[in-house]
Amino acid sequence: MKTNHFKKAICTLMVCAACVSLPAQTLHPRLIVRADDMGSFQSSNLACMEGYKNGIQTSIEVMAVAPWFPEAAKLLKENPGIDVGLHLTITSEWDNIKWRPLTHCPSLTDSNGYFLPMMFPNPNYPGLSIKESKWSLAEIEQEFRAQIELALKNIPHISHLSGHMLSNAFDPEVQKLTERLAAEYNLPINLTDTGYGTKVEYVRYDGPSQTSAEKEESFIRMLQKLEAGKGYLFVDHPALDDSEMKAVHHIGYEQVAADRQGVTNLFTSDKVKQAIRDKGIQLISYNELTKALPRSTPEAEKVNPKGITNYLKAVKESGQDLHSVMVLRHGKVVAEHWLGDNAANKNHILNSVSKTFTATAIGFAVAENRIKVTDKVISFFPDDLPAEISPNLAEMEIRHLLTMSCGHDTDPTSDIRKEDLSWERKFLATPVVHKPGTKFVYNSVGTYMLSAIIQKVTGQKVLDYLYPRLFRPLGITGAEWQSSPTNINAGGWGLYIKTEDMAKMGQFLLQKGKWNGKQLLPESWFDEATQSHIAQPPVWFPANGKVKESDWTQGYGYQVWRCRNNAFRADGANGQFIIVIPEKDAVIVTTANIGDMQAEINLIWKHLLPALR
Repeated sequence: MKTNHFKKAICTLMVCAACVSLPAQTLHPRLIVRADDMGSFQSSNLACMEGYKNGIQTSIEVMAVAPWFPEAAKLLKENPGIDVGLHLTITSEWDNIKWRPLTHCPSLTDSNGYFLPMMFPNPNYPGLSIKESKWSLAEIEQEFRAQIELALKNIPHISHLSGHMLSNAFDPEVQKLTERLAAEYNLPINLTDTGYGTKVEYVRYDGPSQTSAEKEESFIRMLQKLEAGKGYLFVDHPALDDSEMKAVHHIGYEQVAADRQGVTNLFTSDKVKQAIRDKGIQLISYNELTKALPRSTPEAEKVNPKGITNYLKAVKESGQDLHSVMVLRHGKVVAEHWLGDNAANKNHILNSVSKTFTATAIGFAVAENRIKVTDKVISFFPDDLPAEISPNLAEMEIRHLLTMSCGHDTDPTSDIRKEDLSWERKFLATPVVHKPGTKFVYNSVGTYMLSAIIQKVTGQKVLDYLYPRLFRPLGITGAEWQSSPTNINAGGWGLYIKTEDMAKMGQFLLQKGKWNGKQLLPESWFDEATQSHIAQPPVWFPANGKVKESDWTQGYGYQVWRCRNNAFRADGANGQFIIVIPEKDAVIVTTANIGDMQAEINLIWKHLLPALR
């Protein structure tokens, strides 16, 4: 996935050099730049992607009913870093091209079955507006649901809803309906309630905007008036001045191609980018604004800021290659820091932290009565079983995969990953030397088998299965997960998300499955998953090692490690950690490239833990 270097630079500017808390962030205006109507034309698809990759766009709205939606969905799914909104549509305004509803809704269509062209009465189209028709709220609901379901099926990382031509807000009853659907699907539709406690103001061109040059000048004039600490939203419709768009118009809006090329020019303008830098404007997405973790100061949450400073100093003095750190107290971010070319909006490899997400998917499947942790592993793979099934293999259960005690004598992951065909078949052919549940052997491909089980029982990859249950409620978007040769998410490794997404997961674990007042996953799962089920030192622990001083000898739960200080953690190679400290109501997250992970945790215990007063 390509990185937008301009937006990355802006984000780095906002979070550079020091721990960032709310007062530091609110020194800058925060702006969403939204491109509407992707899917309506190929020209719009190409322009929207250009504005994202090489411009200032931070959100793209896609229309599920429009003719170029399949291409739009493909492009958006190939670029999961894009913040995508579904543009709910019940009108079709252009004269030469029309779109129809996905469902039977005659109160919203003309005599040919196309959506009516206008939302509000228009003298150029008499009697052809939604407001003039006897529209049905039930038909609008069924149509909106169909559009949401189709969009999520094709673009799982959609983060919010919006309305084409005010389709979501032309009537109070419709507004209530869309707010209800937004809550049901965990897809915000307004920006009044955000993680930062800020309200968003819509902004427009400050002056004439007929030509490309006028757009640029008026947009920059608008930028100069944005106030520090406030959130803003700018919306326009990029496209290309090509033969496709030259054929697009309706009465009263004829120069569509030239006008929308001007928007594309604006969104990619070097002059505009410089004005944003000069003003110190932070370009953000819908998701960052609506589902960001709340921020606070260390002092307000009874965290000693000196401990944070000392920790960062110790990291530097020790030569540890720390990439990011985020500290949460009482559910609020009190410190966040990125080093090198890492940034808040940049995904990071999680390595084995991926395992905790896979185990959580198992938890959801258990809660939905799709599986039980006592189910036999062989029952899910009848076509991949060896000719002779040993008694130990027959006894292997899901819980043994979860606790790394499936019975293998050594970890077969390295050999199995070399296979170009079924990893499941190779895993099941590996000798199960020990009785399951009796021997701890760290086994990443065992977690892969959990991922394969999820795909077997749900028909979905773990990533897609988690989106509606975990990722969308928490506001985790843009996730990427590597897959096996048979197109199953790796499960035990290969997940890429942002530092704040890791922190959200940590807070979810700390709150035992509760999020924004809703119990997404039963508390009982977390009581079971985070306790020690098997307490044997891993094979890499030295024979003369000090057990009480190691964070790898405190026991293992369901794809989480127990830690010293009565904590537990998701743990990934080279220093990726989500450390949950229930007694301090705190979460500490790191990304890194640090080989000595015990030394990394030691600095956390030495400096950050005492800072949690």
